[in-house]
Amino acid sequence: MKKAVILARGLGKRMRRTDNSVQLASGQREPADAGVKAMIPVGRPFLDFVLSALADSGIGEACIVIGPEHAAVREYYDSLSLRRISVVFAIQEQPLGTANAVLAARKFAADEPFLVLNSDNYYPAEVFSALRILGEPGVAAFERESLVRESNIPRDRVRDYALLQISADGWLETIVEKPERLSDAGEEMFVSMNCWRFDAGIFRACEEVPKSPRGEFELPQAVQLGISSLGMRFKAVAFRVGVLDLSYRSDVDSVAQHLVHVRPEL
Repeated sequence: MKKAVILARGLGKRMRRTDNSVQLASGQREPADAGVKAMIPVGRPFLDFVLSALADSGIGEACIVIGPEHAAVREYYDSLSLRRISVVFAIQEQPLGTANAVLAARKFAADEPFLVLNSDNYYPAEVFSALRILGEPGVAAFERESLVRESNIPRDRVRDYALLQISADGWLETIVEKPERLSDAGEEMFVSMNCWRFDAGIFRACEEVPKSPRGEFELPQAVQLGISSLGMRFKAVAFRVGVLDLSYRSDVDSVAQHLVHVRPEL
């Protein structure tokens, strides 16, 4: 397997300044204010680090899902000489959710298996490698306490992540979005950071999933529909590692510190 889809269409509302007058020297708005969190510089644009980790894992083709207003992202990568990973783009015309974003990349994926990941998270290459060689659809299941201990993610934020309920033989059973506040004691809990391996079957689930209460077509609900109604199965691959999260402006400095010794190679 050699393909990955990176979801970068989000509005980035949590990153935007209240004062939109801040501009780059070029006259363009700062990346977060333009809704492109993944292009925030942390030494290099954050997305460079994501793409480099994919290349480290053996992924050779990436499709970045952007909006029609995000031409600057395309221009940046078109200007680079890429040796380790090729980059193409898919346009999600409206910000209608992550399931809709996956549909935008359907032509790129074709009938081949592919990874799906967030553009504002930096996952270790070992996560991509394990999913790449899995041989079937699956989800990266991150142990909650390891995320708190080894990431830049506060405990309160991790508690809000979708909880994965996994069978004794390692299959994903349900995804519990916005779980009730759970005790920090007791058995291990695994959460989703929206890192998946899919085959072409996911497209039917993304087409059939109804809008969420937020008015979006959301990927976790599409996966749950696939499990509940379409006979789909997803192997849960457990990880006890950190994942960097670039959701808020307050995350930028801590992410930059974690990546200070990483040299992206594209």
